[in-house]
Amino acid sequence: MIIESLTIQEIFDSRGAPTIEVTLTAPGHHSFLARIPSGKSRGTHEAAVLSYADAEKALHNILRTRVVGLDFQTIKELDTFLIKLDGTEQKEKLGGNVMLGISLAFARALAYEKGEELWKVLHEEFFPRTDISKRPLIFANLINGGAHADNNLDIQEYMVVAEPNAEYRQTVQKLISFYERLGFMIAEERGVARLPLGDEEGYEVNFKDNFAPVALLERFIKESELQNEFKIALDAAASSFYENGSYRLEGSLLSMEQLVERYREYFERSKLLYSIEDPCDEGDFEGFKKIMEIAGDRWIVADDLTTTNPRRIDKYAGEGLMTGVIIKANQIGTLTETCEAINAAKKRGVRVIVSHRSGETDDAFLIHIAKACGADGVKIGAPAKERISKYDELIRLYS
Repeated sequence: MIIESLTIQEIFDSRGAPTIEVTLTAPGHHSFLARIPSGKSRGTHEAAVLSYADAEKALHNILRTRVVGLDFQTIKELDTFLIKLDGTEQKEKLGGNVMLGISLAFARALAYEKGEELWKVLHEEFFPRTDISKRPLIFANLINGGAHADNNLDIQEYMVVAEPNAEYRQTVQKLISFYERLGFMIAEERGVARLPLGDEEGYEVNFKDNFAPVALLERFIKESELQNEFKIALDAAASSFYENGSYRLEGSLLSMEQLVERYREYFERSKLLYSIEDPCDEGDFEGFKKIMEIAGDRWIVADDLTTTNPRRIDKYAGEGLMTGVIIKANQIGTLTETCEAINAAKKRGVRVIVSHRSGETDDAFLIHIAKACGADGVKIGAPAKERISKYDELIRLYS
């Protein structure tokens, strides 16, 4: 397929921060869009993100002369060309956000040409032997803390994990109802009319300590008689409270061993606590090993440690540092590398959770990636505002 033209527009994510929209025109003057999310909490090994001004420079100085007019037959062929054209480890020249926009828009053009859904094209090219009937768990962030909120919580995300029943629509409706009733309950207990929301639409309120939201969610799940369908997950985002070899929690500095002991207490106090993402700093390999020793059947999920990089996933999964991994396409910068990261995780027996970013757009491509690869989970955020588009697409693709 020949790329006839490329344009880049500045748009704004869910936090009001600028991001980009890429438009690719294919033969027949058909245009295909890709809206790229942004991440407020970022791992140091993520692909570079170009500002709109720098993206425009890359478009005018490089992409329009080197890419427009060329014919590519597969997503991998285009992405390989872009990776070589950039030539840097973290895509500083073209930007991971720009490259992903081109990659995704081209994949949509290819799907249109074949008369197929985006997920089908991805499945055929990257996951031809994968069972697509698998139904992923839904990780919904209901209480925000850390870098995603203006409150006293060090832990970044408190999530409910919903296991889909016979109808995804029913599961999503239960999540929406739970989210709304939880908000009413917290507001009533605190004597306020409405609650502030964090970056991912989770409730942004103070608690007595970092475990209190876990206890609250567990109590409300049981009161709602949903303990057979809902569990609890945390994204600690521990790099955000890591200081010179120690972890600052609730105003105190903890050693790695003390932090692991704190997590052990969390597991003992909550039978519904199902997984912890980024429990330690991205460079604290010994900490990941220690928490794996106490986790039992709970998921220990890597994000900042692995940054959707196939080599990092293969290395750290091989060293036994996690049982699950977060997949965010804009961390690595192309669909090909995203799918290679998923395959690296699958080869190592690591569970795959395809995730949104804190700064989201209404583009629901992550659900198509999840469908194509038979993901174990999708992490979407609270069922509100622009994230509803992901829930709607989840219902549509899995109904």
